[in-house]
Amino acid sequence: MRNIILKWNQISLVLRILIGIVVGVLLAVTIPDSVAWVSIFGSLFVGALKAVAPILVLILVTNAISNHKSGKKTNMKSILGLYAIGTLLAGVVGVVASFLFPVSLTLTSGVEDLAPPGGIAEVLKTLLFKIVDNPVNALMNANYIGILTWAILLGLVLKKAADTTKTAISNLSDAITQIVKWVIDLAPLGIMGLVFDAISTNGLDSLLEYGQLLTLLLGCMFFVALVVNPIITFIYTRSNPYPLVLRTLRESGITAFFTRSSAANIPVNLTLCKKLGLDEDTYSVSIPLGATINMAGAAVTISVLTLSAAHTLGIEVDIWTAIILMVLSAVSAAGASGVAGGSLLLIPLACSLFGISNDIAMQVVGVGFIIGVLQDSCETALNSSSDVLFTATADIAKKRKEAK
Repeated sequence: MRNIILKWNQISLVLRILIGIVVGVLLAVTIPDSVAWVSIFGSLFVGALKAVAPILVLILVTNAISNHKSGKKTNMKSILGLYAIGTLLAGVVGVVASFLFPVSLTLTSGVEDLAPPGGIAEVLKTLLFKIVDNPVNALMNANYIGILTWAILLGLVLKKAADTTKTAISNLSDAITQIVKWVIDLAPLGIMGLVFDAISTNGLDSLLEYGQLLTLLLGCMFFVALVVNPIITFIYTRSNPYPLVLRTLRESGITAFFTRSSAANIPVNLTLCKKLGLDEDTYSVSIPLGATINMAGAAVTISVLTLSAAHTLGIEVDIWTAIILMVLSAVSAAGASGVAGGSLLLIPLACSLFGISNDIAMQVVGVGFIIGVLQDSCETALNSSSDVLFTATADIAKKRKEAK
């Protein structure tokens, strides 16, 4: 048995995950009732990732900042710029695609009890209050803005601490990182359970009615992932971007697709950054921050569904309103983590730009929940893989400048 486990672990993680996907699909299609217990592996895997991620971020960021050498520069400004550019361009892609391929919706209902934010000011206010959250509460509720704030403050204060204290923090960081590695090694089993649960529970029949909308949404996300992001990366690095782009999609995007949680994918992304040899002082902050504000997929969802609602109601959209929507979708997407329900609950905010009533907007949200099986998975995959991509892009660009 030990030899079997050793040989299994010698196979690349990506290949093991693909094997898990195939097994999950086969079980769901052939004997779903007999092996219904398989879905528990998916729930346990996502639960483990979500459990370890908050404490990992707190300790890792605190350790990185407290041990940061004075005079050593990080790439945070460049990364934040890349996050902003990527999210804005995703909003642009969503708006332009919606004009080129207009889609009308079959409106639904059943989400009247949800309460979307009243405006962008409310979204930003929520984010500000998350910054001053109680640290224990932030850890319990996976409030990564609050966790990052406390980690940065603790790290700055502990820069002047004794070496023994810093060593203890470093040892604790190494220990938690090892636990994360153990959790990630269970990804093939966990994703097998997630795939099985998704197919056996939801199927794909409910998505057929919304095939055109899904095609537009997913087409925009793939365009951002395979065209827009590579162009941004090329401009910064002056080298072929696709090896890096495809690796981030393969090693980060696949896991994020099935977990459907940027927060749960933080440990996966941190591990990938370490494999890529990136600066730990930078990625230990940029990855959890990206999981909170780098939301290209959300910008696509908000812009496409909002314009679909406008097309359905026969509302004429002029160029200036479209430009405002591009910016609004990007800003709203960056604040999506501060809103329960994420990007879908920000659609009524964008719909208000066209005078669409909240009742109609919430029916659009209902459509979003129906197609969420694929929409949310692809959105999370794009969001999370972009975190690593832009962190690596900034690191490569910095090294290229230093080499000159």
